[in-house]
Amino acid sequence: MSELLIETRGAVEIATLNRPDRLNALNEGLVDELNAYFGGLSDRKEIRVVILRGAGRGFCAGLDIQEDRSTGETPVLRTLRTQTSIGNIYRKIRACPQPIIALGHGAAAGGGLSLLLASDVRYGSPSFRANAAYIRIGLGGCDMASSYFLPRLVGASLAAEMILTGRFIDAERALRAGLISEIVEEDQLLDRGLALADEMLATAPWGLRLSKQALNLNIDAQSLDAAMAIEDRQQVILSATEDHKEALAAFLEKRPPEYREK
Repeated sequence: MSELLIETRGAVEIATLNRPDRLNALNEGLVDELNAYFGGLSDRKEIRVVILRGAGRGFCAGLDIQEDRSTGETPVLRTLRTQTSIGNIYRKIRACPQPIIALGHGAAAGGGLSLLLASDVRYGSPSFRANAAYIRIGLGGCDMASSYFLPRLVGASLAAEMILTGRFIDAERALRAGLISEIVEEDQLLDRGLALADEMLATAPWGLRLSKQALNLNIDAQSLDAAMAIEDRQQVILSATEDHKEALAAFLEKRPPEYREK
């Protein structure tokens, strides 16, 4: 059975981590499937939004430390390969043009937390809790882009608290800090994610795609002028599209737009 289940609902795909007996911990098979899936999304323009969630009792417990990864490789090179392979998941989540809506319930630990951090929108259930677990197993607390994403999302103080201790924060604190957008009852999480996806689908396909790109670029913008140059670029491009004309006409005529430039 696949360790990553994909359900297609029109222009939305629901990607479900499917190792519930291991709290969806990242083994080599799941890592390979996640890399293949997110790496392939850039060529699949018919899919416009992705919802990411976990099966069973929790979202993702991070690296499966009980998996036998022994090979004929030099241990250092084997570890480097593992680090790079898992890290590529987060790079591909950020690089794919589709917005990623993550639905967190139960534990999101270590690499599981980073799956949420790399996503564009995050909702959590009341049971949600998250930690940067790496320092608890004798490693550095900064791993899998946590030192990049966390300070940008929750601020330097809470990021340092989580990274330097590995302690969990609960759903209420995650909400206050801006790590998640909303706390949603667990049985309503998917419906809430799908409702948000529907709002995104009401926008022009290229407008949605380039908006994610601009957000990603401008989080590291060197200046206000650099950020506004990216915004100006996307607006000039999009203002020349037929979908822009259609959106204006639909707004004035008080009807849903019919986009054609997929």
